[in-house]
Amino acid sequence: MAQYFEVHATHPQQRLIAQAARIVRDGGVIGYPTDSCYAIGCHIGDKDAMERMRRIRQIDDRHHLTLMCRDLSEIALFARVDNSQYRLLKRLTPGSYTFILEATRELPRRILHSRRKTIGIRVPDHPVVKALLYELGEPLLSMTAILPDDEQPVNGGDELRSRAQHELDLVLDSGSCGVVPTTVIDLTGQHPELVREGKGAFDIPELQY
Repeated sequence: MAQYFEVHATHPQQRLIAQAARIVRDGGVIGYPTDSCYAIGCHIGDKDAMERMRRIRQIDDRHHLTLMCRDLSEIALFARVDNSQYRLLKRLTPGSYTFILEATRELPRRILHSRRKTIGIRVPDHPVVKALLYELGEPLLSMTAILPDDEQPVNGGDELRSRAQHELDLVLDSGSCGVVPTTVIDLTGQHPELVREGKGAFDIPELQY
């Protein structure tokens, strides 16, 4: 059964963040808030935790997972970013966007899209997950907390705990984040391509062709 931490939305308690990071490092799968909606995450290098995460969502290796990163410099370690892509990332991060990028060799193949060898990349703008990422000192492998047969994410940590308490090791609850997921933009082609319209605006000049 999942542990449950009520975390302040703007000033997360450091002792709880430190405990959450230990759970992740020890192979735990956690639910946590972001600036768009709740997400489910695990350690980037833990194969068993990744497979548990996929089972929770009932998705296969053709579904993109996302790396939650602290900043742009961390993105460059795990994804290939050219100058034009960097300018776009700099403008839109942190925020409610997920970018599909070509992965570097730093990433295990098992976490990549099985056919395209790409990865989702995101820099979130929520105090709780930002604190967790800095405590971890590395990205968090994640996916949106949309449970099987649902059309939208769960709306709050209490709902996530009640519905997935036997699959998760921890839920960080800081209240509702809404139910609109990130806007997903594929940057692997000649021009940015909208994959999913979500919370992040797509009507900006750099994205219009």
